[in-house]
Amino acid sequence: MSTTLWTLSIIFLALLFVSIVIYIMKKKVPNKDFSEVSIRVKTWWGMFLVFGMATLFSEKVSLISLMILCFFALKEYFSMMKTRKADRRLFLWSYLAIPVQFYWIYIGWYGMFIVFIPVYVFLFMPLPRILGKGTTGFLHSVSSTQWGVMLMVFGLSHLAFFQIASPEYGANLVLFLVVLTQVNDVVHHFISLYFGKRKVVPSANANITWEGFVGGAIVTAILAYFIIPYLTPFSVMAGVLLGLLISISGFLGSLTISVLKRDLLIGNHEKLKQMKGSYLNRVDSLAYTSPVFLHVVRYFYEFM
Repeated sequence: MSTTLWTLSIIFLALLFVSIVIYIMKKKVPNKDFSEVSIRVKTWWGMFLVFGMATLFSEKVSLISLMILCFFALKEYFSMMKTRKADRRLFLWSYLAIPVQFYWIYIGWYGMFIVFIPVYVFLFMPLPRILGKGTTGFLHSVSSTQWGVMLMVFGLSHLAFFQIASPEYGANLVLFLVVLTQVNDVVHHFISLYFGKRKVVPSANANITWEGFVGGAIVTAILAYFIIPYLTPFSVMAGVLLGLLISISGFLGSLTISVLKRDLLIGNHEKLKQMKGSYLNRVDSLAYTSPVFLHVVRYFYEFM
């Protein structure tokens, strides 16, 4: 607990420092637009609160806080979709899947936790749309909804399983994962913004570049090297490799959800602009890094 508290304290001080710097810069350079950075910092404060509750308090508080994160991430995802009246029941069933998924985590039933959404929810998801007697746009609405539940509920819910699987190391492993994922995102963003030239998918997100990917991977691996002894039971080599794995999977998460957002919001430039400050932008990488990290650790280490 002491290590977790120290790590959260460092993150708190870093966010406080950044917030103060932005406030001073706004006063000194009033003509410059700091809105995008300000929005990012606000969402990071929100995430800090969620993950602070998820790591400092009991398992029940952790599950509830992460369940709320899944709910808002899914809600923001659905807000991007062009919906019909027939889709409302489909969305309701999707929201109801969240507490059920977290119940499997709470009772420690790994088998059901891992197949409930990819198998049972996917198989029965079309039913409310069929019962609603809506055939127009059936495939688009069902498949889009399934993607949302898969990423925002199944992917993110893995964060909650760490403490259930390993009460001793779970909270610190979540911090290790979240810190490396967010640092990788930040480094990738700023390198791409100021030094990036080779865009990966310019049609979907001009801020995702190969330079950002390489820079993010290097910085994430270096950071993993320094925090491994404090937050994990891994060896240095294993921790660095896991840091690289987190960087690569986080890159794929950002890339995939950028393409999804662009596809869902074609022609809606105002909504696309508003989504820049959403929590969905901060957890897109975690939707990929969380399951990958959990399953790799579970495979190689007995304590999970």
